[in-house]
Amino acid sequence: MLECHQWLDDTGPAQHELELTYEMRTRSRLRTRTRAGVEVGLFLPRGRVLREGDRLLANDNTVVMIHAEPEPLSRVLCDDPLLLARAAYHLGNRHVALEVLPGQLRYLRDHVLEAMLTGMRLEVEDIVAPFNPEPGAYHGHAHSVATPPAPFVRLNGQQHVGH
Repeated sequence: MLECHQWLDDTGPAQHELELTYEMRTRSRLRTRTRAGVEVGLFLPRGRVLREGDRLLANDNTVVMIHAEPEPLSRVLCDDPLLLARAAYHLGNRHVALEVLPGQLRYLRDHVLEAMLTGMRLEVEDIVAPFNPEPGAYHGHAHSVATPPAPFVRLNGQQHVGH
């Protein structure tokens, strides 16, 4: 079994391809198979979601490329930027993993969210596609668990970073 313990930050070819659903890409520990049927174990540091195109180094020094597996999604198409922004706001308020594309939003299929969006006079359609949601505001390129910036505090009329 191939074991992957770390990400590679460079680009280049890969010897193996691993297709995973979004839920599987959120796990730091996983046992699965490549597209060619090679068994792979992921033993990665916690706090980072695997993204389309990520590359992992295997214990035999080969490279494993990550791909987003097509899965059941809901897609909202809308030409009205304000209405689409309102939909994104309400989905974000519910902490929904959301893929934002020009004129559309995608999320993992959920009938409760669909009812909310159709109540906003938006059309929701079912699709099957790879899901690559936004990584979040505090996701850094360092591939570690990012922390929010310290708040600014005003002391004696001057701005200071709070700790």
